[in-house]
Amino acid sequence: MTESRRKLAADTWGALLQVHAGLVPVIDRQVRDETGLPLAWYDVLLELAGAPEGRLRMSALAERVVLSRSRVSRLVDELDNAGLVCRIENPDDRRSAYSVITDAGRRRFKSAAPKYLTAIESHFAARLTDRELEDLKRTLIRVTMMEAAP
Repeated sequence: MTESRRKLAADTWGALLQVHAGLVPVIDRQVRDETGLPLAWYDVLLELAGAPEGRLRMSALAERVVLSRSRVSRLVDELDNAGLVCRIENPDDRRSAYSVITDAGRRRFKSAAPKYLTAIESHFAARLTDRELEDLKRTLIRVTMMEAAP
């Protein structure tokens, strides 16, 4: 790898981290102010709403929301206390459990989704053309697929 390639890779990685660090708190604040849902709660509800039967194993949920198992466990406890999800034992493996979105959780998710999408558009996508968004999406998917390969 050439030195210029190494610098370009490091600069690009730094830009990605800066975008993430800069936008997540802004979007979190907007979504929380408009819906009462912290962004982390919304992300959990998003994954559960899209999962078959509205449920995921806790370990799968942790991978999808890119949080540690212990952090996801705390989030699920908070969401459970709010009546938005519930935990059920895995009948095939008592050491694991599922997190399941409730009807109330699905309603809160559906009412919050437009606010979340508006925040993404205004704080992230508004500065990019459709072509740039498509290119960025395709590029990030390629990076993700490279990591997932054995």
